[in-house]
Amino acid sequence: MPMDFNQQIIDEFRANHGEVGGPFEGARLVLLTTTGARSGAPHTTPVGFLPDGERILVIASAAGAPRHPAWYHNLLTNPRVKVETGVFTYDADAVVLKGEERDAAFARAVEMDPGWAAYQARTTRVIPVIALDMVSGGPDAGRPGDMLVQVHNAFRRELAQVRKELAAAGPGLGVQLRINCLNMCQGLRFHHSMEDAAMLPSMERQYPELASVVARLREEHETVARLLEEIQELLKGEDKDGVLAEFERLAGELEAHLDYEEECLVPLLNAG
Repeated sequence: MPMDFNQQIIDEFRANHGEVGGPFEGARLVLLTTTGARSGAPHTTPVGFLPDGERILVIASAAGAPRHPAWYHNLLTNPRVKVETGVFTYDADAVVLKGEERDAAFARAVEMDPGWAAYQARTTRVIPVIALDMVSGGPDAGRPGDMLVQVHNAFRRELAQVRKELAAAGPGLGVQLRINCLNMCQGLRFHHSMEDAAMLPSMERQYPELASVVARLREEHETVARLLEEIQELLKGEDKDGVLAEFERLAGELEAHLDYEEECLVPLLNAG
């Protein structure tokens, strides 16, 4: 991509906490900062990614160009990279996948978007797949309430993306689609567990008048948890329509829950 086009995406991504329009609207996108192999200077590039459990995968396609992209050569020399999601920024170690592991990961990418196969068909090089394993990092700076809204918006975007993928999929459930669904479920479960363990008890201690609000939020966490369990059970089979129906139910419950939590807690979190 031309440098000025890249910079437009980077600026929009950072200004909107990971959300961009244009050709990448609705896509899973991160900003990847590598260290120049020759210059030692940082270079930031927008890249698409695949969820893969506790790590993410990026693909050095360069749209099927005959040479690997510059950022790939950079991480071969300096595998420690920085990843920006729009909500979190973290350091990661880049690991180039080899052999069967690479082939399986690339096949999953093609399963989600045949465009990856078209890129591979344009070039004689084997397009690399790279795993980014988080080393350290955390939320981007900001007021606590604003950070909560940004995290919620990231879940809203991911939920919308998964529902879109399910609706567009064929009759079965492919491997990567299952991973995307499971990642969404696990991320949401972890977020709610952290709220139950830390944020809600803290708010209850600071603001005793919020007792009924906190009780409702905990009950809604339990409702969401039951839906996540049902989704994970369905993901063991091939009932794509059943999984989609449960994600639609989850969307309704989660949107109402996030809206209520933001209405009640964000002003106090920002003030405190």
